[in-house]
Amino acid sequence: MNAMHNAASENGMTLDAILDRVRRLEVKARRLVDSLFAGNYRSAFKGRGLEFRDVREYDTNDDVRLIDWNVTARTGVPHVRQYEEERELTIVVCLDVSASSAFGTTRGFKRELAVEFAACLGLSAARSNDRFGAVYFSGAVDGFVPPRKGHRHVLRILRDGLAARPTAPGTDLAQVLRFCTDAFRRRCVLFIVSDLMAEGFEAAMRVAAARHEVIAVEAHDPRESALPDVGLVELADPETGRTVLVDSGDPAVRADFEAASALARQRRLSRVRSCGVEVVSISTDQDMLAPLMRFFRSRQRRVR
Repeated sequence: MNAMHNAASENGMTLDAILDRVRRLEVKARRLVDSLFAGNYRSAFKGRGLEFRDVREYDTNDDVRLIDWNVTARTGVPHVRQYEEERELTIVVCLDVSASSAFGTTRGFKRELAVEFAACLGLSAARSNDRFGAVYFSGAVDGFVPPRKGHRHVLRILRDGLAARPTAPGTDLAQVLRFCTDAFRRRCVLFIVSDLMAEGFEAAMRVAAARHEVIAVEAHDPRESALPDVGLVELADPETGRTVLVDSGDPAVRADFEAASALARQRRLSRVRSCGVEVVSISTDQDMLAPLMRFFRSRQRRVR
């Protein structure tokens, strides 16, 4: 609790303010969960994996690929392995708490949008009696909450997500992906919630996607794609501290900024998709219900 209190103080928020925000976030997320996840959450991840149950003697109708050769050699009688679908999910949300996540020009920061997404996911997991965990990251892995079940556990993750602060500059997607690959030996569903403004993560993402089901959730703000016409303005990179003075009153400057931003975003998303990872985009100026509806419906069709 003291560590969380210190982080909250350094973020300019008191502990009481964070707890109040968690309560309001829970109320808001419950409405989304009731309308969206109640019927779709489970079916979207059905068929996620098989768990070994037992062995039995081989039958002529069995698939020969299921023969357990060790048991067969030991008993002298052909045996096959029996599996059953895993009855519970392990969901892990990786929340980007880097400096660039503390940006937002409409209804809130990207960080708050990410935590709202985690609230929807976590409350759905609690309702389905699934395990839910979190990893907070920036240029390093800043915190880890092991997956557990229960509503109070979800609230703790939301609380810590709002209070977390970056311990290293930048956004190191590769490091958090390697951490998850090492930390979770059994297959789980990993949601990477970030603005995805990172480099050199492709190899780690492919390895993670081979072991787990990885879904990237891009948190975006409209001002990252378009400049308002407000005259001379100083733009600062929160990750590096670099600043540049631009004349946003010049239509050509605004057009160049929009084109460069669109190209950079397209390249980021293309790199993620090239790793076999699905991307869901949520924005600070829009309700997240619509993109999540599309995501879950797409998942359901694919599973069927």
